[in-house]
Amino acid sequence: MDKISFQDFERVMSCDLLDRKARKVEPCVEVWFCVDNCAEYEESWMGKMLDKETNQDVYWYGLTPDCLQAYDYGTFEEFANAKVFHGKSIKEIWPLISLYSLGGGPTHECLPFYLDSP
Repeated sequence: MDKISFQDFERVMSCDLLDRKARKVEPCVEVWFCVDNCAEYEESWMGKMLDKETNQDVYWYGLTPDCLQAYDYGTFEEFANAKVFHGKSIKEIWPLISLYSLGGGPTHECLPFYLDSP
């Protein structure tokens, strides 16, 4: 598991998905993560994708395997400030977030690709 700064996470989530789609690169960001020492969020997902009809960014959480805690947001600000972790936002608990993978690969290997991406 890896830790990254919230600033780097924000940069990852700001990648241009339309540009990625035009370059024939998967137009999404997918992050497998956990909240440290929290059994409820041991295996959670979050990311960003394009709405198939509007080509607008959709930021999302899939926090539990039963899909009862799945949320979509239209902006990064809404996503980052949503109080979905027992009344706290991901921004507030970021020091407790550990990443299993980024974009389907090891975080430390994939992070430079996202940070250098337009």
